[in-house]
Amino acid sequence: MKIILSNLFLSLSIITTCIGQKKEEKLVRESFNSYKTSILNDKGEEAVNFVDSRTISYYNKILETTKKADSLTLNSLGILDKLMVISIRYRTSKKDILSFDGKELLIYAIKEGMVGKNSVMNTEIGSVEIDEDFAKGQFISNGKKAPFYFHFYKEDNNWKVDLTSIFPVGAMAFKKMIEDNGEEENKYLLQLLELMTGKKPVNEIWKPII
Repeated sequence: MKIILSNLFLSLSIITTCIGQKKEEKLVRESFNSYKTSILNDKGEEAVNFVDSRTISYYNKILETTKKADSLTLNSLGILDKLMVISIRYRTSKKDILSFDGKELLIYAIKEGMVGKNSVMNTEIGSVEIDEDFAKGQFISNGKKAPFYFHFYKEDNNWKVDLTSIFPVGAMAFKKMIEDNGEEENKYLLQLLELMTGKKPVNEIWKPII
C-alpha cells in the first residue's frame, strides 16, 4: 500500500509540474505576442510593459552615450549601438534627449520607427524552455526555425522579453549587408539614415549633445 501511495503521489507531482510548465510556456508566448502587436501598431507605451529591466538598462546606457560620446567613442561602439546613437541625435531634439530616461527613449524610438517592425514582423516563438525565472523561445521567421532565441525573464510575476538577447544576431546581419555592399561602415549607416528620413545627415551627429 505504501508503495502504491508513493507512486501515486509521484505521478501527481509529475502531472502538476507538467501542467505548471505548460501554463508558463503559454504566458511566455503571450508576452511575446503582446510585445509584437504593440510594435506593429506603433504603441510604444504598451510595448514597454512587455520588455525586461535589462532592455530598459540598455536604453539608459544608449541615452547617456547619445548625450556624451564623441566621434572616437562612437566609432568604438558595435554597429547597432552606433546606429541607434546617431539615429537619436539626428531625429530627436536636444530638448527631448535631455528630458528622456531610458524607458521614455524606448517609447520614443518605437513611435519613430527606430525599433523596427521588421524585427517582429512574420516572426513567432517556437519551442520554449523554462528554467525558474528564465525562459528562451526559439525564433521562427516566415515559418522557418532559426538557430537563436529570444530570452525572457520573470519580473514582478510577469514574463518579459529581453530585446538585447537578439542584438548580436541583428549586428551580424548588418555587418553581412555592409560587406555584401562593399561599403565602409559609417558611410553605409549615413546612407541608411538618409534613406529612412529623406534628409542628408549632418556632421553634428558625431558630436556630444552636452
